[in-house]
Amino acid sequence: MSRILLVDDELNIITVLSTLLKTEGYEVLTARDGETAHKLMRSEDIDLMIADIRMSPINGMELLRWARAEKPDMAVVMLTAFGSVDTAIEAMKKGAFDYITKPFKVDELLITVRRAIEYRRAITENPVLKDQLLARYRLENIVAESPAMKRVCEMIEKVALTDATVLIYGESGTGKELVAKAIHSYSKRKNSKFLAVNCAALPEPLLESEMFGHVKGAFTGASFDKKGLFEAAEDGTIFLDEVGAMPPNIQAKLLRALQEKEIRKVGGTTTIPVRCRVLAATNTPLEDLVKQGLLRQDLFYRLSVIPIVIAPLRERKEDIIPLAYHFVRETVGRTRELPVFTTEAKQALEAYSWPGNVRELENAVKHALTFAKDNKIGIEVLPPKVVNATLAARGASGDDSAEAHRFESLKAFIQAEEQRYLQKVLDSFGGDKEKAAAALKISLATLYRKLPKAKEDARGTTPP
Repeated sequence: MSRILLVDDELNIITVLSTLLKTEGYEVLTARDGETAHKLMRSEDIDLMIADIRMSPINGMELLRWARAEKPDMAVVMLTAFGSVDTAIEAMKKGAFDYITKPFKVDELLITVRRAIEYRRAITENPVLKDQLLARYRLENIVAESPAMKRVCEMIEKVALTDATVLIYGESGTGKELVAKAIHSYSKRKNSKFLAVNCAALPEPLLESEMFGHVKGAFTGASFDKKGLFEAAEDGTIFLDEVGAMPPNIQAKLLRALQEKEIRKVGGTTTIPVRCRVLAATNTPLEDLVKQGLLRQDLFYRLSVIPIVIAPLRERKEDIIPLAYHFVRETVGRTRELPVFTTEAKQALEAYSWPGNVRELENAVKHALTFAKDNKIGIEVLPPKVVNATLAARGASGDDSAEAHRFESLKAFIQAEEQRYLQKVLDSFGGDKEKAAAALKISLATLYRKLPKAKEDARGTTPP
């Protein structure tokens, strides 16, 4: 029998919930304040804690912090008034399984409780599944070395287990659809369809038909009934990319679909129930569109139940090199030896601002692999704009070597940098060319060929 701890300073809430959960077969412990709840949390084996956020002097957020530190396997669901949803979302970011708004619907509450109990049972009784669920930042196809992306991965793991509508913010190319697919893949809907539509790519009539379907004869060319994404997705997930570009008429129909869980086809007269989950994405703050009158405020609140923000690549430099190697592996395959980036190439990649974000980095890696030799990716095979930006940055910072070559060709700059580096290594070995060549992992003949000074010193000598 699963044990649930109820924490609320309102006696009527405790009474109603306790009776309801006992009727469903749960063992229930209760507490009217945070201190009592903390003692029970420490002394009892509890599967789920349902705690009100607003209590005094110890509130629900403090209880959540204790729970995550002392009972990490215990599921936590927060109770909150409708006007405090932002606080509840913050609680989910800090480790709560889900939240329930007051006044609550009995069916929704019981479903949330069952899911939370199942989640707790899964991660405690199945060691393999526990490793999968609790292994942070290892979501398939998502590279997360930076704190910003680690937080995104945490949010994905949390929201995937709910049916809440998620709004994903991020500049173009940051990977919004990848995050949406990860949420779907880790949800209970993972075996159902994931259907995506770009709201900015289709004119209004086509977008409306694509989303909601149409009946035969609804418009010129409608020679048969067509299912829209909401109907075709069934128990799956719909991803609405660039949702801020949606025309007003379709906004109204989307709002109805989110509120009433039903749609009406273009030209149709009957409503159709739908059971899919909606994820949305935008590269424009929707609050700005609301202020400009381009987006319905009520739709904004429905879409942004849980926001996930993906930082641009320039703000998470820790991800650049791991991402680059990820794209190398994806391009060359799993069986070939992995080409490596030189130190100079890594520095250039990290110095570039990546206005096109992850998508631009992927293209840069593919460009470099096309011209790479000897299984090495050097600065000479990177896209010129990446190298030029690095050169400009060095010049701006007062780097004399960059200033000396800033108006030369890229080839001349690379040759000069190579000469400087080879001479530096040679000097570090006191002029011993054999040791320098070994350290550089090149042949002595190659060193003689690349270093003019070495050639001059070796006149009359045949290099081995």
